[in-house]
Amino acid sequence: MLKTVKKLNKGLKGEITIPADKSISHRAVMFSSIARGECIVRNFSSGADCHSTLNLFKQLGVDISFIDDKTLRIKSNGVLTLDSIPLPNPPRRRGYESLICDCGNSGTTMRLVSGILAGENFDSTLIGDESLSKRPMKRVIEPLTLMGADITSVDGHAPLTIRGQKLHGINYNSKLASAQVKSCILLAGLNAEGKTSFSEPYISRDHTERLFNYLEADIKTEGTKVTITPSQMVAKDIDVVGDISSAAFFIVAGLIVEGSDFVIKNTGVNPTRSGILDVVKRMGGGIEILNERIVSGEPCADIRVQYNDSLKGCVIEGKDIPRLIDELPVIAVLASQAEGNTVVRNAEDLRNKESDRIKCLVNELTKIGVNIEETRDGFIVRGKKELSGGAELESYHDHRLAMSFYIAGLVCGNEIAINGFEWTNISFPEFETLINLLG
Repeated sequence: MLKTVKKLNKGLKGEITIPADKSISHRAVMFSSIARGECIVRNFSSGADCHSTLNLFKQLGVDISFIDDKTLRIKSNGVLTLDSIPLPNPPRRRGYESLICDCGNSGTTMRLVSGILAGENFDSTLIGDESLSKRPMKRVIEPLTLMGADITSVDGHAPLTIRGQKLHGINYNSKLASAQVKSCILLAGLNAEGKTSFSEPYISRDHTERLFNYLEADIKTEGTKVTITPSQMVAKDIDVVGDISSAAFFIVAGLIVEGSDFVIKNTGVNPTRSGILDVVKRMGGGIEILNERIVSGEPCADIRVQYNDSLKGCVIEGKDIPRLIDELPVIAVLASQAEGNTVVRNAEDLRNKESDRIKCLVNELTKIGVNIEETRDGFIVRGKKELSGGAELESYHDHRLAMSFYIAGLVCGNEIAINGFEWTNISFPEFETLINLLG
């Protein structure tokens, strides 16, 4: 699908409610499926990735039904068993065919579910689409193997065949600050023998720890170390807050489209995810945090965004990176409209996303006049510059690149076209509707 985008000649105005947080939606389904009891999950994400998780757990025999298009009812006895897996294709017994679990395009699904299935009493094979099959899985295979898991892969990539068996706890020191790796190991530790501890160089997003606490798992956090003791979670109703990674596109649009002034309602402002808010403040951007509150263990607020023509470049590195890794493509667009240089360092994991986001971002933004330079672990943007547009940009099957390019198109002198814009449906099918609502 080729999407054309023209410059906006008037500001974005009004009020929107951002869609559900994808990270929390994934976890709400997974954790409720292994908790004991019945619960309601409200404001579940409509993104394709979260529905990959939903469909996988229905395949595993969990009783999940829709009350309406954003509300789920989940019933579970607290365990996944061979007997609960419905026909026609359950793994009958060890040594026979494993259960095929399709994770679609979702790395979150594959990595976190690996931690759950590694300790179960049946065999499974996790598969994904072409893009997911290229993403690195050694980062979860290696610590799970230390816990006693039996996993085979294609040189550290999907498909992953997991021969479920009893696991034991470990103390794992990760070189990478990764919420997906951390969550995988903690989920495995929930059903292992003895305690499991995970340490990382910086605190990555902590939705897993917060939801574990909310559902009464035995979990303790000390600095960058988190420890899980085997325990049974209790099902509780979960209200999913709005996704700050989705809000980021609107925050940037509001800051760079002249005359903009609007409010984004019900947005998660978890401090392990809200790095973009800190960067915007550092750059002198006009945002205001309103109506702060806690929803199902998660900090939430409304965000007012106002146009600012006096943005300044800044350095983004180190502890910043885990808190805004997904927002860096659209931050590059913001940086193009800021005075001076914006330098992004220590973000080499961008190369392991749906695309090599460093190389692809630089390739495409250069086409429309952004002065951006690729580095080994990030990029440098030299603003402030009017963007020419007048080019066709490739999305590389990457939803975040497609939406970032769309935001850039709103301030380009000439119309741009984005190839593969349909990939936005992976995470944010409502994206263009909300842009039009404000525009």
